[in-house]
Amino acid sequence: MMLAIGLLSAMDAIAKWLTTNGLTVIQILALRSLVIVPLMLIVFSSRGSRATLVPRSPILHLYRGVIGFISPLTFFLGIRHIPLTDAVVVFFASTFIIALLSMLFLGERVGIYRWASIISGFLGVLVVVGPKGTGDWHGYALVFVGSATYALLFISGKYLSRTDSVASLVFSFNLCVGLISLILLPFYWSPMNLTHSMLLICLALLAVSGHYLITLAFSISEASLLAPFEYTAVLWALTFDLLIWQTTPALSTGLGATIIIASGLFMVHRERINLASRA
Repeated sequence: MMLAIGLLSAMDAIAKWLTTNGLTVIQILALRSLVIVPLMLIVFSSRGSRATLVPRSPILHLYRGVIGFISPLTFFLGIRHIPLTDAVVVFFASTFIIALLSMLFLGERVGIYRWASIISGFLGVLVVVGPKGTGDWHGYALVFVGSATYALLFISGKYLSRTDSVASLVFSFNLCVGLISLILLPFYWSPMNLTHSMLLICLALLAVSGHYLITLAFSISEASLLAPFEYTAVLWALTFDLLIWQTTPALSTGLGATIIIASGLFMVHRERINLASRA
């Protein structure tokens, strides 16, 4: 989980750099998938396990793929307008959205303590996005949409992992994102140089590695045990902001991050207590 967060954070930093240096988000998503999908086919074919890439519920995978397209699209669009640290903190809203969706679609019980965590977590997001935020409010809104669709992506992956392999989830996600992006690509193409090309290849490798590891982590371990490690993304984002863009987070970002992380960790704590009481 920690390795996955590090890889995906580096991917986000590269995506932010590319989108602020001439490339469109559609172009990034399309070319990323053009690297990932053939690479997965080659690797699994060489192992004689290409069948593991075939989804058992193709229609559900298709719906998940459409959701999966919206999530990185809106997130990458959003990080063009706000600091990466702010984007990561706002994206943590997915933790609380996942809790709500788990109640609706997975039948999980949401008690008073979890409700308190959800409400305080969303208040933390409002603190970050408030009038003293360091970016454009459109950027915050786009990142929040990315967070909500990521929560849907997570819940659908948790449901499908009961019958489908981790590899099929990663493959179908990237295939759908690639197909949609390629259809739109002629309308959003920008000239590329060698630096763009090399960074796109690096981004694609980081994406497939990170997505595979995070999907694998959630498929073999309880979400409540893994959740705290997601917050290491703040440290990665802060480092990239300082080194690449020489930006420091606003006080409101630090306060909001504290509220969100504390709420998330409290939710995890209560989940562990509930699991122990059922044992």
